[in-house]
Amino acid sequence: MMPTANIKSDTDIRLPLSFIVFGLMAFVVAQIIVFINSGSILQGHFRIPDIWSAAHLLLLGFAMIVAMGAMYQLVPVVFLTSIWRQKLGYLPLLFSCSGVVVFAGLLAFSPTNSIYGAIIVVIGISMFLIQMVFTLRQTEKKSIMYTFVFAALVMLFLTMAAGFLLAYSFATKDVAFHESIFYTHILFGVVGWFSLLIFGFSYKLVPMFSLSHGYSTHYAKYAITSYIIGLLFVSVSFWIQIAYVQSIGFLLLAIGFTLFTYNMKIIYQNRFKKKLDKPFIFSLIAIVLGNLIHIIAVLFALEGVQSAFHWGILLFSYIICWIIFSILGYLYKIVPFLWWTKKYADHIGKEKVPTLKEMINEKLAVVLFTVLTVSVLLLIGSMLAQMAVGVWLAQGIIMIVSTVYAVSIIVVLFK
Repeated sequence: MMPTANIKSDTDIRLPLSFIVFGLMAFVVAQIIVFINSGSILQGHFRIPDIWSAAHLLLLGFAMIVAMGAMYQLVPVVFLTSIWRQKLGYLPLLFSCSGVVVFAGLLAFSPTNSIYGAIIVVIGISMFLIQMVFTLRQTEKKSIMYTFVFAALVMLFLTMAAGFLLAYSFATKDVAFHESIFYTHILFGVVGWFSLLIFGFSYKLVPMFSLSHGYSTHYAKYAITSYIIGLLFVSVSFWIQIAYVQSIGFLLLAIGFTLFTYNMKIIYQNRFKKKLDKPFIFSLIAIVLGNLIHIIAVLFALEGVQSAFHWGILLFSYIICWIIFSILGYLYKIVPFLWWTKKYADHIGKEKVPTLKEMINEKLAVVLFTVLTVSVLLLIGSMLAQMAVGVWLAQGIIMIVSTVYAVSIIVVLFK
């Protein structure tokens, strides 16, 4: 059996898979909306209703919903505990997914009423947070992974609170501190919640998929300390408008990410599996890209770059090249295993069953991930060079690849 057998838990896999399937559909819809609005992106108009809608479908509808589903599967495995009131997990699923649809729709067509969708999302996320907190409380051994995941959940709560304040400001037209709240919302959500969560679970998934043993996680405690302090510094800089505070914050974030990257390198060097699966390699590349973008952010801060367009492109690069690439790489490994375990694990030795490798097309994965990477680089380059045709072409390819990727994952559930 592959090392992925270590992600088997007593969670009913219909729950995490339901989150994941919804997330994949939201991922495709987000790419379609972005493609339709390619002209606005080229002009640097990131803060318009359609782009807001696409961004929240991508980050809430895809990244967050998939992360929530993955946690229902991975938390019991990583922390050796059972999900607290597992059947209640369908309530966060219902409220979060329906809330995302309503919220994204209102952002696109009636931003002033988006608070109604935000309320539904908040209810769903709150239910999820309560369930995860009670689940983590059952953990006997508090490892460094526990610290990362718990910190990520705190960031998710703060992101939710800031997001609700933004929706409230739209509804009441109260713009006091709007910019500060807006930037804090992005920072805690993108750089805080998602990154810390990926950090934490990478300490489980990277050794698992590379069959690594005898490695040290010594740098993890320094990585999370530097990263969290960096988050605090940058968030404070949004409120007090002192440039050097922001520079220090971005530097600490970069140091934390670099220490995490170095720790992943140590794990990689202690692997017993010499030929790594292609989707997993994609997730490793995402770590390198995320580290590089953090370093660029430090240079931006030190140089005093004020251009919203350039910061917007950097943020877009971070979301796609680090967060989305990481999720896409891991999903291509995890989903086939979950479905194979549910459908065929009990039939081994009794009848002929497909192998895990037969559940997914790795050759297609290589093509998809390669084309996606090239297209994203083309899109970023075209935005910087103000090439309309390049932006339109690149985003069109990304839209098609995203659709094929989603279908290739969902098809697994029919095998």
